[in-house]
Amino acid sequence: MSLASLGISAGFMVGWCIAAQIARRVTRRLLTNEGIVPVLMNEAIAAAELCACCFELIIVADNFGVAAYAIFLFMLTVWWGKVWGDASACPYTHMEDMLEGRTTFKEMALRTWAELMGGCCVYRIVQVFWWLEFAETHKGRAFEECSADLKVSPYVGAAIEGVATLLCRLASKAISEKEPKFSSYIDSFIGTSLVVAAFNFSGGYFNPVLATALKWGCRGHTNLEHIIVYWIGACVGAVLSVPIFKLPKVRRFLLGEQKEKEE
Repeated sequence: MSLASLGISAGFMVGWCIAAQIARRVTRRLLTNEGIVPVLMNEAIAAAELCACCFELIIVADNFGVAAYAIFLFMLTVWWGKVWGDASACPYTHMEDMLEGRTTFKEMALRTWAELMGGCCVYRIVQVFWWLEFAETHKGRAFEECSADLKVSPYVGAAIEGVATLLCRLASKAISEKEPKFSSYIDSFIGTSLVVAAFNFSGGYFNPVLATALKWGCRGHTNLEHIIVYWIGACVGAVLSVPIFKLPKVRRFLLGEQKEKEE
């Protein structure tokens, strides 16, 4: 495939990032900072940005390989970490907050709903872009039947998504506490590495909203299997990270000298 096609994919993702940033600024101007509505809008915008870019990352992975996919994902993750603010576009982060007493069940449910709306509704816009076929890599993709990325049994896939999510969340918590130099780059590198490691087994989504927006109803797994792998697997892994991170041995391992000094 030509580099021109890769450039078009890159331009599409950059365009979405710019559009999402504009949407965030407009939202801040039109809505007050009080109440749940601005929070839900930010989550919906972040989820739409995430899913739109990841739809195009599928094109990149299919035509230019996992290495190109990983480079783009790493750069995007760094960007999102800088501009999303309190939004996460991922429901299990709110589950963690609820367990820690930082949010309520109602807010968790509303944020998850907003993320699903933003992530799932954006496909129609992506589909139009693919239908225009600006790049040769888009030919026939707009109305192509999608295939699941799950290459193992649903229970193995759930274990992979769960364990990888657990490791990712433990790393993020440790980085958040230690605040090392280039912390956002380190966090993004760890997340991207885990995605690449799981890519050929479960797809490496580690985000129920992202998996649902991209792969719900695709050929290769039932809807129940999708829920088991991408919702139950990932959410259980994230929820387990809360008590596991509090274990003294885990904290000593992850936080090192900082923990020893505290003791």
